[in-house]
Amino acid sequence: MSTQSDGPLSRWADRSMKNPGQVYRAMFYVAAFFFIVTTLFPFYWLVVLALTPNQEILNGFAAPVPEGFNVAAFAQVFEQVPFHLYMFNSFVLATSTTIIVLLIASLAGYVFGRLEFPGRGVLMLAILAISYFPPAAFVVPLFDIFTGGSPVVVPFSELVFGSPVNLFTPPRLVNTPGAMILPFSALFLPLSIFVLTTFYGQIPDGLEDAARVEGTTRIGALFRVIIPLSAPGVATAGVLTFISVYNEYFFSQIMALGNQPQQWSPLVGGILSYQTQYTTSFNLFAAASIIGVLPVAILVVVAQERIVSGLTAGALKE
Repeated sequence: MSTQSDGPLSRWADRSMKNPGQVYRAMFYVAAFFFIVTTLFPFYWLVVLALTPNQEILNGFAAPVPEGFNVAAFAQVFEQVPFHLYMFNSFVLATSTTIIVLLIASLAGYVFGRLEFPGRGVLMLAILAISYFPPAAFVVPLFDIFTGGSPVVVPFSELVFGSPVNLFTPPRLVNTPGAMILPFSALFLPLSIFVLTTFYGQIPDGLEDAARVEGTTRIGALFRVIIPLSAPGVATAGVLTFISVYNEYFFSQIMALGNQPQQWSPLVGGILSYQTQYTTSFNLFAAASIIGVLPVAILVVVAQERIVSGLTAGALKE
């Protein structure tokens, strides 16, 4: 029983116990406000920097609103460097990798999700283990291969034939899309296989059996029945792969030696090109970042329903 000496905290505690739903709503609004502020503030600050003349930024600009309102920075982004080519490179690399990953992951997901065979769990674990390795661990051997400097040699061939037997010398792929698409596909494939395996395994066997009775092969049933019914999972795997490759820079910087658009340098390489040895155009940095993120933002807005349903439905087992 409360008394007159009870303070505000005690009265608030009493009301909370009587109406817990109100407390939950308040906690939700506080958490949502904190998340929105911390998430959107970097984008807001990018807009402020993009609209502020670079000289003001160099002089120690720290105002919460733009000074000078320099809208021309968004046009200068394309005038100073061919920024549209950098965006095109990232778009081509992301689209090509996504198509390859979805095609291979669909076939592998069908095998792991709908077929029974010995060692299935161990093999899936081995595939997922690839994603645990840092990308830097593959840089040196891949760079050596893609420069055409390491012929593929048959192991122990010297013991049998007296000299190493070279199967073939790999082509020089540096400064080509292949030097980036191949590593990207290998790195992002395990997650897509895991996602699609979960979805394909939930499709009732009767639907596939009905398609098989009509004379459809397993591949036909996969593309005509299973993939359409697993559209949220396919969309989730595709969007996650596209975003990851579109924003990737580590492999691309190493495999595009010239850091120029004709060497397939990606979007981040174009953003960093506004920094020279002696000057840095911070307003162009910010403007280029805003322009570069727009395609991904539009993609997420368009596909957000399928992404959310894909991430939640994959955790359900009926």
